[in-house]
Amino acid sequence: MTATDFVINLDQHVIEIIQRYNEWAILLIFLTIFCETGLVVTPFLPGDSLLFVIGALGASGDINLILFAVVVAVAAVSGNMLNYHIGRFLGPRIFNKEETRFFNRDQLIKTRDFYERHGGKTVVISRFLPVLRTFVPFVAGIGRMNYGRFLLYNLAGGILWVAVFFSGGFYFGNMPFVQNNFSFIILGIILITLIPAFITLVYKSRPRKNAGNS
Repeated sequence: MTATDFVINLDQHVIEIIQRYNEWAILLIFLTIFCETGLVVTPFLPGDSLLFVIGALGASGDINLILFAVVVAVAAVSGNMLNYHIGRFLGPRIFNKEETRFFNRDQLIKTRDFYERHGGKTVVISRFLPVLRTFVPFVAGIGRMNYGRFLLYNLAGGILWVAVFFSGGFYFGNMPFVQNNFSFIILGIILITLIPAFITLVYKSRPRKNAGNS
């Protein structure tokens, strides 16, 4: 097993990690969630699946679930905070140039306007969308979303994310069917979380009648 495989499939090895390293496992899990949510370059790290497995371990009594819930929630919230500040720091350096390959001033204005209108729900919903949850706080920082508002929704989204996946693992993770089909269960969870975004996309893509038409 390579180091890359070990990191990417950390959720599959979490039991062994906890048994071998005890308190060091908490630090490793903290860093995994923190980097997965806080660094744009590491969206491949396990998030949902890792939380699901930890919830299942809590149900079997192998770990202190409350302690892990606090650690993971702090990692998720603080990771998003770092990602936001990175985006806020890099934003002016990107957009102060007259033109760049990827962005222009009009896009910055549109990004800022979008986060003023929809930033709160975007921060919360993106928690349940792998990969996107890594980029949303970064773009929120670039768009200079109000930090107090970002912090409030970041906190709510982080706690809700941990609660949902810990609860799912706690109540269903030790069922034989789930254990034998874990990869498919995680895929199903991801698809379910994509449904609201898909419905919104379809709704907004529908042609709208002019106000003057009857």
